Amino acid sequence: MAESVNQETDQSVPRKVKYRKTKASWNPAMHSIPVPGIRRMVNMAATMKDVLHLSIGQPDLPTPKHIVDAYVDALNAGQTGYTMDAGLPELLVALRDYYGKRYNRKLTRDNILITSGATEAMYLAISATSAPGRQFIVTDPSFLLYAPLIRMSGGEVKFVPTRVENDHQLDPDEVIAAMGPRTYAIILNNPNNPTGAVYPRSTVETILEECAFRGIQVYADEVYDHLIFDDDDFASVLNCSVDLDNIMCISSFSKTYSMAGLRVGWVISNQATIRSLRRYHMFTTSVANTPSQFAGVAALTGDQQCVRDMVDIYRERRDKVVDLVEQTPHLQGYKPGGAFFIFPDLPKHVDGSDLALRMLKETGVCVVPGDAFGEESTHALRISFSTTCEKLEEAFDRIIPWMAKQQF
Repeated sequence: MAESVNQETDQSVPRKVKYRKTKASWNPAMHSIPVPGIRRMVNMAATMKDVLHLSIGQPDLPTPKHIVDAYVDALNAGQTGYTMDAGLPELLVALRDYYGKRYNRKLTRDNILITSGATEAMYLAISATSAPGRQFIVTDPSFLLYAPLIRMSGGEVKFVPTRVENDHQLDPDEVIAAMGPRTYAIILNNPNNPTGAVYPRSTVETILEECAFRGIQVYADEVYDHLIFDDDDFASVLNCSVDLDNIMCISSFSKTYSMAGLRVGWVISNQATIRSLRRYHMFTTSVANTPSQFAGVAALTGDQQCVRDMVDIYRERRDKVVDLVEQTPHLQGYKPGGAFFIFPDLPKHVDGSDLALRMLKETGVCVVPGDAFGEESTHALRISFSTTCEKLEEAFDRIIPWMAKQQF
């Protein structure tokens, strides 16, 4: 402690010193990150009893046993160190062979980068390329990750709406009309979160052809590419594009194999892009979880009946929730073709956030308000059917009479 001298006694006495308090100097880009609507609802639900969740965006089905066994075997074998920065060689080979065969495209290991989930893959793709003056086309509604990442790096977001009356299909003519001289990239999430819409081949090919002509990048988020309910011919950018020169295809094991917590995803692109992303990846997460990568090898090379069984279960739930939404007053639904979400509309003047909060408090059913996913989606709700048909029926037994009482 500092001291001073008393002039009358000539003795030293302690002197009180006030230190200025400083606040953390956050990067101004942090202001572009909103509080997620999902987290707001889930945090409130955590303080309540007897809550039924139709909010969570992850599989509820168990991870197939042979995948769990491969993870445990890797741990027991001492596979707990780093892999190569591009990923476990065995997994790169498995992904090359699996997606090469699935989409009839010749791939090499150098076309693939393994990441810590699809989230890191999308973070690398966007943050490495977004910059002031660059415009990114994003659907509204869209997964809540994209717009904040673009804006954090100074990029601009241009939204193209999808509408419930069109089953939230993306109109390629509207996408092309939104393209301009500053358009750098488009983010194509197919199947879509939060709508569950699956875009047909004609839509994907039209957008890709125009992007190739204009030199616009395409970042394709295809994490739900196996959860397709009505059409086996999924239009991936990997089998709709002539080459990979302006394509980054992003996916993961999370949804297909119910491996969300194991955190393994990937980017597939041309070799030059992968080399650049590898350098960036080394300074973010370095490598993906090693035992999880061995589990991924087992997932890709093992019997795929587990995936077909899970899709059948989700399809049954999809049909159930479509019927239940149709019975619900004030909700306008449709039939989603994939993923495990439906995004019904409320009347245009109704605030979905206010309604979702009141519904949670008064019925104990947790859904996610539409404003978490877009600026034009404030009158919508995202309902997840990643739960049993029995739970869906129980939740709507509360929702339907409650909605019937609302005076809009």
